[in-house]
Amino acid sequence: MFSDCVRSVVESLSKVLLVAFFGASVAAPGQVIEFASNGLSYMTLSHAGLTLMYAPLPVTIRDFAVIQISYSNGSGEVQLIKPVDFVYTPDGGSPIRAAPEDVVIQELYQKAGRPDVMKLQAFYEKALYGSQPMRSSNGYEARRLSALAGGPEGLRAAAAASAITLVRMEMKPGESTDGAVFFRNGGRPIKPGKLVAQLDNGSVFEFPVR
Repeated sequence: MFSDCVRSVVESLSKVLLVAFFGASVAAPGQVIEFASNGLSYMTLSHAGLTLMYAPLPVTIRDFAVIQISYSNGSGEVQLIKPVDFVYTPDGGSPIRAAPEDVVIQELYQKAGRPDVMKLQAFYEKALYGSQPMRSSNGYEARRLSALAGGPEGLRAAAAASAITLVRMEMKPGESTDGAVFFRNGGRPIKPGKLVAQLDNGSVFEFPVR
């Protein structure tokens, strides 16, 4: 039933998503493209063959604010990506670097209940399946298949969180991935400001946050 629902949503939105994808593809290098879909606001930017797209999720978990990101590697080089590449600076506030994936998973395992993580999972899947023009080759869907399905509540929550969370990885040419990035923001959602991702290879992606 879940797979049928996902397939129906993807098929019904395929034309819209293709338009958004090709619109981003033909944009001038360094130009941020904005679009709205399924109630979420997306921004995408390409630099040196690497495309990054993000959308703030309207949910918090514990004291973390969350964004959903997607990478697509159209360059001819392996790209190292990781959550701590991201820094969010709210207007009038101090920069907040994203938490490493192991810190997020451990904290959710220790402190978050399964209902909290399932709420996050529902929002994340809505963003992924309903609004994303890029389908990841090595992202949430692949991680979800290998996540634990049973065990104590804390373990199940950690397994779900590990499937959602963006992880450090080397992305080969032609690969794509997605994941959630967590900012310790006192339980407040993402507000207007600036989001910057600086990769190890020197590439910098800078977005306004509306």
